Amino acid sequence: MHSEDSNASPSLRPNGAGAAAVLSAGVGVFVLGVLTVAGDKSAAIKAMMIFYKPTGALSGVTSLSIVAWLLSWLLLHLRWKERDLPLKAIATAAFLLLALSLLLTFPPFIDAI
Repeated sequence: MHSEDSNASPSLRPNGAGAAAVLSAGVGVFVLGVLTVAGDKSAAIKAMMIFYKPTGALSGVTSLSIVAWLLSWLLLHLRWKERDLPLKAIATAAFLLLALSLLLTFPPFIDAI
């Protein structure tokens, strides 16, 4: 009573689209950390990142980080969507970028730079 397709292996989708989403999240948070330090250390950069005066430079830092996240996601997705990639290496890179971003937004570290 088995159908002819019961022995066929299930078709797996390439993991590139998921890998692009994971790595782009890491890129977005890393850009957030870098812009936080840049805005903290340079008055000119801080002034350029004030998109909305009530929130100050935070508006530019978060807006530009979102742009970096979405742009990197789009570019990586277009490049990787049909490929199978080593997810462990990509997840490790994304977590390293996240850890660096947390370090860059940690006030005692920023003050020591």
